[in-house]
Amino acid sequence: MTAQIIDGAALAKAFRAEAARGAAALGRRPGLAVILVGDDPASAVYVRNKVKACEEAGFHSLLERYDAQMTQSALLARIAALNADTTIHGILVQMPLPKHLDPHAVIEAIAPAKDVDGFSTTSAGELMTGLPGLRPATPLGCMKLIESTGVALRGKHAVVIGRSNTVGKPMALLLLQANATVTVCHSATPDLALHTRQADIVVAAVGRIDTLTAAMVKPGAIVIDVGINRKADGKLCGDVEFDSVRDVAGFITPVPGGVGPMTIAMLLMNTLQAAQAALK
Repeated sequence: MTAQIIDGAALAKAFRAEAARGAAALGRRPGLAVILVGDDPASAVYVRNKVKACEEAGFHSLLERYDAQMTQSALLARIAALNADTTIHGILVQMPLPKHLDPHAVIEAIAPAKDVDGFSTTSAGELMTGLPGLRPATPLGCMKLIESTGVALRGKHAVVIGRSNTVGKPMALLLLQANATVTVCHSATPDLALHTRQADIVVAAVGRIDTLTAAMVKPGAIVIDVGINRKADGKLCGDVEFDSVRDVAGFITPVPGGVGPMTIAMLLMNTLQAAQAALK
């Protein structure tokens, strides 16, 4: 068996086109403000890609760069001003922040209606209780990738490797809402393979190379690789040992070209959703 590769780039392109159509129909440009503090090279690339995607979809994008010495009070004041700006419907503060800044306080300062990252306690509570709201972009993108396979999730066993607030936990909740039976594994799980070998769907999100190998995968399973790592030769790879796992799985996402493009596409969809809500 050779797995069917889930083309995240192609699927993301379709969602970006949907976001552009939604923006055009809105009669007003959805606005996304992105704040970058410091000079982390990876963050600069992510931010550039997000801004480019906004512009291509006909959104209003506002990129604000600040040096690493920006104070907490200055950052919170800037977020407060963006909360009050009616041309801005989504606010994203790129992580990680310099160590002297409190990421929790920064996230909580964003108005819930503009929390297009879906990271605030309000957004997390809406997800937990099944209320409508803005969902974290990466887990939401993973769900769209799984749905694109045409495999019904009801009754399927899904294993999420990782328990972060940004991916692992919301991923598990979204899978539960789709009526999957969900197991969450993490660094304290004694026998990871015991769980993954029983899974119809595996989502790997720990940021460690070769966390999931072929011997750990049920034949025909859907494998979603959220990890982004860099090998010694500089090449990007995920958490999944791609070359071996693709010979066992039924569907698999590549790195790059899998989850990454979908994260940006879902950020656009969240910004459109926030703009639509603001204009009701």
